[in-house]
Amino acid sequence: MIAPVVSAADLPALDGPAQGLRWHDGRSLVVADVRWYLDGRDGNAAYREAHLPGAVFVDLETHLAAHGRPAVEGRHPFPTAESFAASMGTLGIAPDAVVVAYDDAGGFTSARLVVMLRMLGQDAAVLDGGLTSWAASGRPVESGGGTERQAVTVGVRQWPIERFASADETLAAAASGEAVLDARARERFTGEVAMIDPRPGHVPGARSAPWGAVLGEGSHFRSPSELRDHFHALGADTGRPVAYCGSGVSACVNLVAMERAGLEPARLYAASFSGWSADPDHEVETGLGTTP
Repeated sequence: MIAPVVSAADLPALDGPAQGLRWHDGRSLVVADVRWYLDGRDGNAAYREAHLPGAVFVDLETHLAAHGRPAVEGRHPFPTAESFAASMGTLGIAPDAVVVAYDDAGGFTSARLVVMLRMLGQDAAVLDGGLTSWAASGRPVESGGGTERQAVTVGVRQWPIERFASADETLAAAASGEAVLDARARERFTGEVAMIDPRPGHVPGARSAPWGAVLGEGSHFRSPSELRDHFHALGADTGRPVAYCGSGVSACVNLVAMERAGLEPARLYAASFSGWSADPDHEVETGLGTTP
């Protein structure tokens, strides 16, 4: 597969019709704008204001999450395999296309799409530095309604169960000493700030691993060697680590970073802390948590 993180220089020229964009080996290239904001701003509005040439807008809420699920499945449960296939087909993202996804926050939301596709064996990568870096380098952007790709038929590809951890498996992993990484900001991990989670704190035994720590200057991903050192310090370079966050979105930044570091794919606790803390039977830990 292609690397999980690519730079603007790695992209072919985006100077033709979106439907005709090609990766270096001739395969179809889809550039995906996956902006979404925790503060309620409209990602689609931001897309219409400025986006990469030929980019298609992918909505986190509509295309990358399910709705109407029990609270214990979290705020952004994974969609069913059937629903995800239908969304990709509607967006014109064929299974053999190469997908490069971006946002304007270091991969905060675009990593979700990348992880989902890579779980299914499809080539996908986060654009390093995202729209901010792209525009700062003087590369062109487009505005307006944007791109509507021709719909395609996408067969159902089942989610690989080995890439996920349930609530019980997450707790068991932490209890056994395996790394369970919480990607939220440290003050949410410790419980000093509750924000939108039902209860403050973290999964007992988890380790604080804010997703922003895998980024360096300009919201670019740190080098593979730096990331290996980072995850080694967290004790996450052995065993079968589990990653989670508030709702299974920003944890994907850690998953991408771990793959960039050359580590084995970690498991995702998709319900994350929003799902964990919604269950009154689940204990919640506050404070600094576990260190390796």
